[in-house]
Parts: sequence; C-alpha cells; structure tokens
Amino acid sequence: MRVIADFHLHSKYARATSKDMDISGLSKGAKIKGLNLLGTGDFCHPRYFSELKSKLLEISGTGIFIYDDVYFMLTCEVGTSFILDNKIRRVHHILHAPSFEIVEQISEKLSNYGNLSIDGRPMLKMSAAELVEALMNISKDIMITSAHAWTPFFSVFGSKNEFNSVEECYQDQTKHIFSLETGLSSTPDMNWRLSSLDKFTLLSNSDSHSANPWRLGREANVFELNKLTYWEIIDAIKNKDRSKFLSTIETNAEYGKYHLDGHRNCNVSLEPKDTKKINGICPKCKRKLTIGVLNRVEELADREEGYVPKDAIPFKALLPLYEIISFVTGVNQLYSKKVIEEQNKLIDRFGNELNVLLNVSREELVKVTSEKIANAIIRVREGDVKFIAGYDGVYGKPVFNGEITKRNYIGQKTLSDFKGL
Repeated sequence: MRVIADFHLHSKYARATSKDMDISGLSKGAKIKGLNLLGTGDFCHPRYFSELKSKLLEISGTGIFIYDDVYFMLTCEVGTSFILDNKIRRVHHILHAPSFEIVEQISEKLSNYGNLSIDGRPMLKMSAAELVEALMNISKDIMITSAHAWTPFFSVFGSKNEFNSVEECYQDQTKHIFSLETGLSSTPDMNWRLSSLDKFTLLSNSDSHSANPWRLGREANVFELNKLTYWEIIDAIKNKDRSKFLSTIETNAEYGKYHLDGHRNCNVSLEPKDTKKINGICPKCKRKLTIGVLNRVEELADREEGYVPKDAIPFKALLPLYEIISFVTGVNQLYSKKVIEEQNKLIDRFGNELNVLLNVSREELVKVTSEKIANAIIRVREGDVKFIAGYDGVYGKPVFNGEITKRNYIGQKTLSDFKGL
C-alpha cells in the first residue's frame, strides 16, 4: 500500500491557525493535495481531543484511525522551555501515539508542566530529556521526533539554542530519539553533511496551519507498506527501511523562511561567508542578524557538499502548485481568485496536486493550462529552478526563465550593497 503522510500540522486550537483545521477540513485538504495519512496534530488540547474521539474511527489493532477515507495518526507538537548551562533553551518536539488511552496518559502527565488548554502546541516547563523520559515511562510505543531541527527558534540545532549535537539537547534520553524533522529551510542533503546525524532518520512534514494545498503536505513522507499500521510505519522510520520508507517530498531549502542569515526589517540577506566577514552584525541597523539554517549547517558539517550516506532515504524537491502559478503569473496575493481557479483546473483534471507536480506530462498539462505554467511545473519537477533564498521569516522566491518575476518584494540587499558602511 502506497502511503503519503504528513505527520506535523496544527488544529484550529493552535495559535495563528485557520478555523478549517479540524478533522473534516483536514480530510478535504488531504484529498486535494494527494495525501492519504495525516497526523492529527494537537492531541493534548482538551477540546480538540474530544473532537478526535468523537469523529475518528479506530481501525482495530492498527493504531491508525480513519475519517472520510483519510487515515490519521495521533500526533502533537509540544515545546519545552528549560535552562541548561545558564542559557534558556526552547525546543519543539513531535509526539506520535497509537491509542487514545496513551494520549490520555500523556496529557495527564504533561499537564503538570504547562497549561494544555491555552494553545494546541503547549509550552512545557521541563527539559527535552525530562520530556522523553516521562513519555517513555508511559509507553515505549510513543515516538518523539525533534521538530524542524534547524530553524533558528525552538529547535535542536537552531542558532538561538546553539546545541551542536542531538546529545547535548536530549542528553541520556537521546537513545530514544531516532528521527529528526528537516524543516522547510533544510533538505536531507544538507543534513547528510553531518556524520553525527547518520543514525537518525530524516522526516519531512508541512507544519501546516492551514488545510490549503499550498500549506498542507508541502513536505511529506512516502511509504510502501504491507499493511498500514502505526507500528509498521514507526519500524520503517526507526530502521530506515528503504524498502518501506521510499522517499520524502521537500520544498527547496532556499524556499524556506530561514535559509540564509538576515534581517527582514532591514531587507538584508547574507550568505554565511558574508555574515562571518561582518561578525554577524547587520550592516544597516548594527544589531545581531538572525542566523539561518545554511550557516548552522556549514558550522557543524564535517563532510563536503554532495556526500550521500549509503542508507540515505531519497528525496524529491517540489514547490506548491499555487506558488508556481503565482510566481509565473506575477500575482502577489495569497488568496488570489485567478491563481486558485488555475490551480483547481489542474487538480480537478488530474485528481490531486501531488499527481500534477510529480507525474503529469507536459503534453497533458498544456491541454489544461498555459505553456508557461506547464513549463514551470516541469522545471520544478526536474530541479531546474533558481531561488532568491528566504531569510529571517521571509519565504524564498523561485526565478523562472532567468528573470525575477513581478511577484518579488523589494529587492533584498546583500553585503555588496553596503560597501563603505
């Protein structure tokens, strides 16, 4: 059975999240995108947990649930805030569980460390190691994934936390961590440059706050399973089983909001080598830059770019269809009626967005859309797209046909723009 899964997303009970992020909205969004397994997200939130119990049907003996022909796994992102070596650390983690009973035990335990009703993604006053130990005492079936491992804020390797290894963060509980989430601003090949990460399996998820197809499933995991069960998926991840865990779907790392260093308010983005030249200080406002993912990878890497571990899970880099159409047509609007109509024409004709992005030939595409859009879809599929990379919370921008499209914001400044400062 082919399974395309997005494990990390949020419900309408999380902050800054769309009201359509409930089980009904998620199942509709999954079908449009081409996903057949979703994480529920936010299972620690009491009101959402009640909805999960009332709407999801458990498939007996599998640890998997179903609603309207879409499969679900019980998941939740939690944050931990703690002091280690006289420094405040904040790290996010994705929890996976096989039953409502185990989730109830998780929530009962974690309620001692934070208010689970305030936010679908609760912040807990406990260390990362304490979290893992507490969960393992509940059930060894729980899987903990270190979330968006490189993002500057709230991650194991983020520049604001400055952990240089997984072990520094999770300490003696690292033995229970076997998966890391790459996040939008890094791709697996960037992570392969660290030999210390070879023992971890890399997962890719959307961290979506909306069920729209340009958010949900923008990153995902592809499995081929004998039977869809919680334990078969967890074992495929834990053992890095390439016969069952086939690949991940990524966005280009440059598309991510924290790929390069920079200051969004100053409209400044910098490559790591340029940041080093100016000691990490913004050339415009003279404050510390937000250090991005590429910089941290370069700092910690002990391998050259291009190295591929022998057991690496392959990946495919794509962009959401809405983004492709938007950049090609020069429409600088998130909910453009024109772009959505063009997107929906393709999805209606070919079944779902991932099929359009991965499989439909150029000849078939041009029967439904313009040559420019068809060509752009093929170029993204083939990796033939350059980017103006994202930085400090600003998404990256693809460049088609060697030109900057109209959808760009004010031009980003690089170090060369500040000579003499």
